[in-house]
Amino acid sequence: MISIKSEREINLMRKAGYLNFLTHEEIKRHIKPGVTTKELDRIAYKFISSHNAIPSCLNYEGYPASICVSINDEVVHGIPSSRKIQNGDIVSIDFTVRLDGYESDSARTYIVGDVPKEVEDLVTNTEKALYEGIKQVKPGARIGDISNAIETYAHTHGLSVVEELVGHGIGTNMHEDPDVPNYGAKGTGPTLKEGMVIAIEPMLNLGRKNVCMLDDDWTIVTEDESPSAHFEHTVAVTKTGVKILTGDISDGEKI
Repeated sequence: MISIKSEREINLMRKAGYLNFLTHEEIKRHIKPGVTTKELDRIAYKFISSHNAIPSCLNYEGYPASICVSINDEVVHGIPSSRKIQNGDIVSIDFTVRLDGYESDSARTYIVGDVPKEVEDLVTNTEKALYEGIKQVKPGARIGDISNAIETYAHTHGLSVVEELVGHGIGTNMHEDPDVPNYGAKGTGPTLKEGMVIAIEPMLNLGRKNVCMLDDDWTIVTEDESPSAHFEHTVAVTKTGVKILTGDISDGEKI
């Protein structure tokens, strides 16, 4: 069932989203060669907890950390460890923050040091694909309009779309209806209505779209070991269009 949030609920989700944004900004300051992914997890846990919020990923269905840290060919759900970030890595950070009973979910991919131009373009175009999807959000649009915009942009720029993993509704739970695929046809899927809140999250690969899971039962990687990038925002459907809930409080409505 797709839930419709009240103005009060969306305001609460905006507060959770802003804390999510600030947490990303805190993590960003520490992403550099030599830092371990476990240290980034510790930083995130401390920052979120210090703001009387909950890092929702921790213990979610058994996940053992507060954030997901996925490097290079890891698409999503990389588990923080003693692994050190190196020059030339791309590092995807994905997590959910729960504040006052409401969730906020976002992801970013960071470039560390020097990377080939095609990898830089992968990261840039994955973020742009996210905003192409967000531009479709308005009352009366369909989920498929978002999906098609992302897929079209990705394919136009020579990138493949991971199909096994999708965006989702969000609210008092991390994952709610509806699913928000990153591929599909315009005019299909549920109709967007004012008060719906969804997480849009393209996961795009430089190589083929095929992915598989590692033996840890969490980390998803590309089968051909090509780099993958991931960006995500939680957004609300408003009367006039869309509001980004996980951006800077000063420009959350801008796309």
